[in-house]
Formats: sequence, structure tokens, C-alpha cells
Amino acid sequence: MTYKELLEFIASKMRMSHIYQPVMIKRLLEAGGISHQTEIAKAILQYDQAQLEYYINITNKMVGRVLRNHGIVKKEGKRYNLVGFDELSKSQVSELVALCDQRIGEYIARRGDQIWAHRNHAEGYISGTVRYEVLKRAKYRCELCGISANIKALEVDHIMPRSRGGSDDISNFQALCFSCNAMKRDRDDTDFRGARESYEHREKGCLFCEIVLERIIAENELSYAIRDSFPVTEMHTLVIPKRHVATYFELTQAEVNATNQLLGEIKANIESADTTVSGFNIGMNNGESSGQTIFHCHIHLIPRRDGDVKNPVGGVRHVIHGKGFY
Repeated sequence: MTYKELLEFIASKMRMSHIYQPVMIKRLLEAGGISHQTEIAKAILQYDQAQLEYYINITNKMVGRVLRNHGIVKKEGKRYNLVGFDELSKSQVSELVALCDQRIGEYIARRGDQIWAHRNHAEGYISGTVRYEVLKRAKYRCELCGISANIKALEVDHIMPRSRGGSDDISNFQALCFSCNAMKRDRDDTDFRGARESYEHREKGCLFCEIVLERIIAENELSYAIRDSFPVTEMHTLVIPKRHVATYFELTQAEVNATNQLLGEIKANIESADTTVSGFNIGMNNGESSGQTIFHCHIHLIPRRDGDVKNPVGGVRHVIHGKGFY
């Protein structure tokens, strides 16, 4: 790579979705052409205002508060002062710094990676493939506040924690920015003790709770899919949560993820099997007045083809006669 080639790449050929490329090149240039991955990561971190805000919050609400209560530091505006620092000699400062290093080393040796557990709410290793799929499904935005990954770092979180019986199925993951994840940890007092068992709830006599296994064409941990017994169009499919729950609005986030995952999978399969499919209607009936007859949530995925009706304009608005055309 010549100077001219590198100059041209940085100036005009480099396509940037973030600051990472120029930061890495800059670090390598400043380090004599070779840099450890850790040093490159540190260079990127210098520009990450969101991560900086995270530790500012820890400084003010945790460590700073504790040290103020002990009279070790004082806070004036946004600055902290070490009480009595002016009375310390250079040798005393050096001795105290060394003692701090010693205490840090002892703690790391005793606790290891667990000291950073507050930055990994997922409680364990999550593969890169799963992380990618969860973030892609969330469109690289926090699924609670909606902030973009370009603005604030996202974490992959277990909706139901492993410690409460949550699984590693992709439907049990969500993408949260670190702030929402921290608030979830601090404020969510939901009792998960019976949550795992609730997913096993089936109701005797319910058609979808007692479905014939041979009818199932696809499934994941929390939902399954069958072809509709009275199809509106060819390959009309129902996606159904396994837990007995009356309406879509009673689904947990994990069940929403699971049903959405199956909807996407079945859509792709239908399009692959029939190239004449050019659209879909997706819908559900919630409550008797809406036309629901089986009170176990089910989502209709109805393939549409050009010319299958004379005038398709209005789509689902035709559920009420005369409201489809406007």
C-alpha cells in the first residue's frame, strides 16, 4: 500500500457507517504501523461518548458517593477534589498510588472477569452469530427506547434471565442499549419464579393446545406454524404461540420474538416455493367482536398473488364491509 493509495482510500474510497476505520488507521499510523487489538479498541473507546457517559454515571452515583460519604473526596460542580491532597509529599503520593495498584491487583486476582459482570447482563457467553441475529432483528436499535447503535452501544440481553430458568433460544434475547439494560437490572422487580412454567401452560379442549403434531410445518421453542384448515389462499398459514394465551396483546416479548421469527421464516419458504406470490396479508382477530372464534392467539399469514381478487385496494380494511375503498 503506497502513500498515494492510502491517501486516496482515506479521502475518497473509504465508505463509513461509523468512525471505526479512520480511528484504526490513525492508531496504526501513530504506533509505527503495528498495534495490538487492545490498543485499537482503546482508541475507538476514546470516541465513544455513550460508554463515557456510562462510567460518568458510575462515578457520580456509586464510587463518588461512597468516597464523599467517607470524607475522602469533595465534589464541586463536575470536578472532584481529593481532600488533603495539598498536604501530601511527592513520596507519599507515590506510596499511595502504589498501594492503590496493589489493592486493584489483589481484587482482580480474587474476582477475575466477574468484576465486570455489571457490563454483561446476559450472564454468560453469547455467540457472535446469535448477537448478530438479535441486533439485526432489532434493526440495530434498542428495543426499549429505540436509540440507534450508532449513538449508544447495544447489549444482547436475556429477556428471562438464565438464573430464573431463561433459555438461550434466540426468542429469549433482546437488544438493549446499556442504559436501558442497567435500568432493567435496577428497577425490574418482576417475579420470574413461575415464568418458565407458564410457557408450558396448555388448556384442555383447546384446538391449538392439542394440535396434531403431524400438522406442524415449523416451530421454535415458543411457537409453531400450521397450514390453515380453511385457507383464504393457497399456503395460508397460522403462526401460534405454544402457551395458551387468548390474544396477541397478552404475549410476552419472548413470544413476540418467537412468532415474528416464524413469520419471517414461513414467508421466505412460501416465496421460495411459489414465485407467483407477490404480497402478504398478516393479521389476527382479538376478541369476539373482531371475529375471533378460537380463543388461543393465532396470527394469519396469507399469501397474495396478482389478480387473486379483482381489486385488492384496501386490504385488511375490508374486514368491515364497505370500508375497504376510500
